[in-house]
Amino acid sequence: MTPDSKKQHPAAPAVRSGEPLEDLIQSPSLDVLLAAAADLRMTEDLALTFLSRRDLPERVLDVLSKNPTAMKHRKVINALLRHPRTPRHVSLPVARRLYTFELMDLALTPTLAADLKMVSEEAIIGRMESISAGERMTLARRASTQVAAALLLDPEQRIVEAALDNPYLTESWVVKALMRDETPAHLALLTCTHPKWSVRHEIRLTLLRNAHTPLARAIAIADSLPVGSVKEVLALSRLPQNVRTYLEQTLERRKVRPVGGPASPPAGK
Repeated sequence: MTPDSKKQHPAAPAVRSGEPLEDLIQSPSLDVLLAAAADLRMTEDLALTFLSRRDLPERVLDVLSKNPTAMKHRKVINALLRHPRTPRHVSLPVARRLYTFELMDLALTPTLAADLKMVSEEAIIGRMESISAGERMTLARRASTQVAAALLLDPEQRIVEAALDNPYLTESWVVKALMRDETPAHLALLTCTHPKWSVRHEIRLTLLRNAHTPLARAIAIADSLPVGSVKEVLALSRLPQNVRTYLEQTLERRKVRPVGGPASPPAGK
């Protein structure tokens, strides 16, 4: 063996029982950090300071998640979930223990991993039947995309109206909601008159498929779209038969003209 191979690696510094925890949480040593994470002297403030270190190894965060003194504090739980190195086997189960609005704030964190955001949103949606109308209204206004989309199916019209105004809601989710069998009638009515969504091409086509779109709105939408597109949509539409028949007859009377332009006068006039 070479002389270098006989050298002993320096031992990790021993953790003395009386050493201030404030000092331990700043240590560069893994062994010291592991001991600090398990230390029952860990207060809320110390734990938050500890978690402000972005260089903490996964093992340390795992140990901290099992420290009952630290984990009884809501702020510590939330900070642990937001730490970029918290392992998934820790963060995913812990996320499901959060309160509804904690989950909402977590899902809105820009740097949050996609799988953790999905778990947060699914946890909220899974509780929806037990959440009060006032809380659903707050979620409709402020929550992330999938939560707002779920609230498009809410039985209360005012909550659906708030969800349609949610800044995170996207066109694709409005289309999906309108295509659902259980779509409430007020969703179609509100979408027809919404200043943002009522002018979107795909949404207008979807409204022609929805059983609850009022006749007057269906006529206006059909008249603004190419004949071929409207015929294709009506073939799969869930509009009442009499409404579909009327629209089909209207299409037959339309002549080649600019979309949305005035109808051609009857022949011979």
